[in-house]
Amino acid sequence: MQPNITSWSIEEAEKTYGVSRWGGGYFRIGDNGNVKVTPDPNDPSIQIDFKSVINDIKEEGIQLPVVVRFHDVLRAQVENLNKLFNQIIEEAGYQGSYNGVYPIKVNQMREVVEEIVDAGTPYGYGLEAGSKAELLAALAMNTNEDSLTILNGYKDEEFMRLALLGRMLGRRMVVVVEKYSELLLLIKASKQLGIEPIIGVRAKMTVKGRGKWEGSAGERAKFGLTIAEIIKTARHLEQEGMSHCLKLLHFHIGSQLTDIRAIKEAITEGARIYADLHKMGFELDYVDVGGGLGIDYDGSNSTNDSSRNYTMHEYIADIVYGMKEVCDMEKVPHPTLVSESGRAITAHHSCVIMEIVGEIRSNSAELDTSVVDGEHFFTKNMREMLENFDGAPNKQELYNDASQYKEQALDAFKLRVLNLEELGKIETLYWQIMVKLKAFYADVDFVPEDLLELDYRLSSQYLCNFSVFQSAADTWAIDQLLPVVPLMRMDEPPTVNCSLVDITCDSDGKIDKFAVGREITNVLPMHPLKKGEHYYAGLFLTGAYQDVMGDMHNLFGRLNEVHIFSYDDDPEDFYIEEVVKGSSVEDVLHIMQYNPKAMATDVKRLIDKQISAGKIKPREGVKWTDFYENCLSGYTYLKTD
Repeated sequence: MQPNITSWSIEEAEKTYGVSRWGGGYFRIGDNGNVKVTPDPNDPSIQIDFKSVINDIKEEGIQLPVVVRFHDVLRAQVENLNKLFNQIIEEAGYQGSYNGVYPIKVNQMREVVEEIVDAGTPYGYGLEAGSKAELLAALAMNTNEDSLTILNGYKDEEFMRLALLGRMLGRRMVVVVEKYSELLLLIKASKQLGIEPIIGVRAKMTVKGRGKWEGSAGERAKFGLTIAEIIKTARHLEQEGMSHCLKLLHFHIGSQLTDIRAIKEAITEGARIYADLHKMGFELDYVDVGGGLGIDYDGSNSTNDSSRNYTMHEYIADIVYGMKEVCDMEKVPHPTLVSESGRAITAHHSCVIMEIVGEIRSNSAELDTSVVDGEHFFTKNMREMLENFDGAPNKQELYNDASQYKEQALDAFKLRVLNLEELGKIETLYWQIMVKLKAFYADVDFVPEDLLELDYRLSSQYLCNFSVFQSAADTWAIDQLLPVVPLMRMDEPPTVNCSLVDITCDSDGKIDKFAVGREITNVLPMHPLKKGEHYYAGLFLTGAYQDVMGDMHNLFGRLNEVHIFSYDDDPEDFYIEEVVKGSSVEDVLHIMQYNPKAMATDVKRLIDKQISAGKIKPREGVKWTDFYENCLSGYTYLKTD
């Protein structure tokens, strides 16, 4: 979709960038053209302007790029999920309750987990851990005895003992058996310590999810037990006199489920397994439906990989009513429902603010193409095509001829028939023709296939002060779409089509997949950069996985963070509650086994040697030594002020 520049308005900006479609009720475009945050959709009087946030960040001396966490958004999502479950359970006449858990793998940051645990306390909302380190964190963080701690993932004996420690501390720690050998480890540890576990079994579902993670279910799934293994597990517990310890059935058909039909099918299958186990004498208390509640990254409300065709309300209603229907039909008790929604809880609360620091264009440099004596006929022919553009009856033919001349000119240069300056003139003329072709076809109903790519070829690349590999790993690794929009000037028409490139030394460090209007395109309309004026973009919905999956490519490291809370009495409706410093150069070098102090000493020794040789003055040498040491202690990203 090309934005309507001639009748630009805030409404047109919303159509183009879709902020309210993917914003989940939290983000919108203000009348002043700035993106605004409504931390609590139930209280629209509190509006936080991103321009004010950036001003405060700069006043605090915090260098961009920066991760911004809106803690009120995090709390609102926890409350919304729990309230909806409880509301629908009551409406349906469901006899069980809801005891959800947050899977900390989605975002293990201490501040995030603390906020979720605190917001979830009134609802008995717990945690899920899938590794030993996560289990250790959950033991320390989840102190609410009314909540569950679900333990997934592969486990060793030490893992089992930690889980039993939790039981000894009065916690409802549920060890979910992923493979039969884990059961034997758990029983052994339980009998040695004299502590009874709470046991769950994870079923390998025949129903498959929809989307990028549909391989999480099916017979080739990495986790879970087959039906035969579940029965074997239950019978073995019976033989050991521990059948009463089997309390939970767990299943999971994939993250970011795009199609509601997959959820309906999974609930039916899972409910049948639960009902039959109950009839066999294993009186389970819980059914854990796993994760999968998706979010609408592209705002299309569809089954696209980056979207979903349902709401949170519909998702929960299908779980509650689906489980109730099967249980009533099979005449078994309604179990307590558990879900492991992580993406839907955390994605909206975090975003990255980055500055656009430059523009890269293929046709940015133009040489003088005036006629000169002895010029090559390639140059002459290309110039004539440009001069006669308006009169050319077949623009497709003109495009083909210009492209052929450009290729032939490059071959001629390689054979030393053309010199470098003439090749530069031909390239200049070629790009001038392409610009005219793009303008011609902008108002034409039918565009030849070869010319459809002109928008992309002539688009700019905006250079952003951030690292894709650190802040948006999924855009590179799995082609995940994350919304990117300018944070201000939305009341101005965006006249520059561009993709975004980062400051890493890697050609994959780019974002070229955007939701524009109702389409997925490889260019994003942005505003022209103004000399002497800062221009900022926001990378949104990064709270799920992106915050914790970044790597150390080019040693850029973690970003600075600011934690924001809404405050109605403040003129700007917010305050910065905490600043968490990102990685310094010393930090990332330490991780890679360097010794920054020794490095500083080595460089000082080299500078001293140059001073002794008379090549550097002593005062200048001191300045260079200080400069090197200051760079070691500084931020890894570009300084733009």
